[in-house]
Amino acid sequence: YVNINKYVWFMKISYNWLKQYIHFDLTPEITAKYLTSCGLEVEGIEEFETIKGGLKGFIIGEVLTCENHPDSDHLHVTTVNVGSESPLTIVCGASNIAQGQKVVVATIGAIVYFDQNSVTIKKSKIRGIVSEGMICAEDEIGIGSSHNGIMVLADNAKPGTSAASYFKVENYAIFEIGLTPNRSDAISHLGVARDLYAVLKVNNIPCSPIISPNVEDYIPTAKMNAVDVVLEDKNGCPRYTGLTIQNVEVGESPEWLKNRLRSIGCRPINNVVDVTQYIMF
Repeated sequence: YVNINKYVWFMKISYNWLKQYIHFDLTPEITAKYLTSCGLEVEGIEEFETIKGGLKGFIIGEVLTCENHPDSDHLHVTTVNVGSESPLTIVCGASNIAQGQKVVVATIGAIVYFDQNSVTIKKSKIRGIVSEGMICAEDEIGIGSSHNGIMVLADNAKPGTSAASYFKVENYAIFEIGLTPNRSDAISHLGVARDLYAVLKVNNIPCSPIISPNVEDYIPTAKMNAVDVVLEDKNGCPRYTGLTIQNVEVGESPEWLKNRLRSIGCRPINNVVDVTQYIMF
């Protein structure tokens, strides 16, 4: 993502994304030093998680029993297998809770985030019944906005699996690079990878050659619905190209693409917008 002031552009570059174009074995901190040494000054490194908090302390569980709370008309007392020696007793107020469900459990010590606020899960008594965790809704996990009951997982979800593994949580180190206006070649990950390759080779640091995106599946077809391009000023614009893409269905992007964009501060919109942003960055 590019922020511009009068003299310097600030470009966000993902360490994970960068390694898609050049393979090397350096920490983000050491990589930042080499980038700075070749003129791509790293102003700072920040951490980005695809789900805030990384789902630390969240476990996949299976509801073994579910009974009405003896002192409430809407609470339920459940026992949940989370892969430990004995099941957890959890009081749950969701109307859709039922025996046999696979669910996400925030265990004692886990932090649940609500916008700018957070709650640490503690062992507590709810109307006289000890509760050893919380069975979570989508918004309490951080993967959606729904609070209409707990999130019920697929039957093949394995109790005891970490939720971070189940939902494939990724962590990104993000470089904030200060660019002067003459360095427009470095406002993309591939551009930064080229400079990094050069500086690593000069310093005899093992690395792969630049890995360009694979375009073997791109096969131009008949020139149907061609876009007519007219150059009105060939000196000012020697070349301008247009391309027609057919049979496109607008929809949601895959999660890996949305995570790439979120990591550098872009909000996913749909597959057409997102892939355009992805190619640009």
